[in-house]
Order: sequence, then C-alpha cells, then structure tokens
Amino acid sequence: MMAGTRMMARLLALVLLAFALASPAAAVNPDEVLDDPALEERARALSLDLRCLVCQNQSIDDSNAELARDLRLLVRERLVAGDSDEAVIDYVVSRYGEFVLLTPRFSAQTLLLWGAPMLLLLAGIVVMLINARGRASAVTAPGQRLSEAEQAELAKVLEDRDRKG
Repeated sequence: MMAGTRMMARLLALVLLAFALASPAAAVNPDEVLDDPALEERARALSLDLRCLVCQNQSIDDSNAELARDLRLLVRERLVAGDSDEAVIDYVVSRYGEFVLLTPRFSAQTLLLWGAPMLLLLAGIVVMLINARGRASAVTAPGQRLSEAEQAELAKVLEDRDRKG
C-alpha cells in the first residue's frame, strides 16, 4: 500500500513540474531591458497590447519572432525619446496599421463589426413580423361576406366533393 501511494505522489509531482516548465515565458531578452524601471514597466505594459505580426495570437512581449523583437526595441526607443504611451501606440499603428493592436480602438469600423450581428438579427425579426402581419391580413376576417363569384365557386367545389364522396 505504501509503495503505491509514494508512486502516485511522485507521478503527481512530475506532472505538476511538467506543467510549471511548460508555462509560457516572456520573450524579452536581457539586452532589451531598460535601465530605468519606470520606463521598463511602461514598455512591458505597451508590449502586452501590441500583436506580433508573425505569430498573430501573441503579444510582442510573449513572442520570440524577430519582428516582435524589433517592435519591442522600437517601443523602448520611443519611450526613451520621451514619447507618451499614446504617442508610442500611434507611431506603431501608423507604421503597421490597426491590426497591430490586440485590443482594437473604438471606431465606426469596430462598431459596425461588433454591431452587425445584432443589426442582422433585428432586421430578421422585423421581416418576420411584417411577413406574419401580411399573412394575418390576407386571411378573410370573420363576419366578412363572400362576393357572389366567391359564393358560386364555393358552391361548385362543394357540389363536386359531394358527387365524388
């Protein structure tokens, strides 16, 4: 019994160690780190919001791609030059486009992108309601009398039915 418990504890420890070692590590190289801790903190915060254009699912802070490294260095250069966080983001967006932002800015395009499904759903509901109203008005209202031609047609249909039945 004791040997089985020890074996399970070792296996569990091995699995936990494997998960700990497999966790993603920041890709920032030591030679990229700024001497000023405040600027470095700002650079890391900005790097988390910028997309690696090679990986596309990672921030430049997490990516090992050369382009991500270049972007990290560019962010740090701009900060050292005295740019504000917004100025750095604007500079990178002007060079690489809105796609470089992991969190897109609010604009007419993003409003349309995120609002289109709701607009289509509302349009579908409106079309269904108009269609249902049209069908309801097409049905003869109770108490409305048939015209002479409609009465003659109905009598003919009923007569034919009785003969066959």
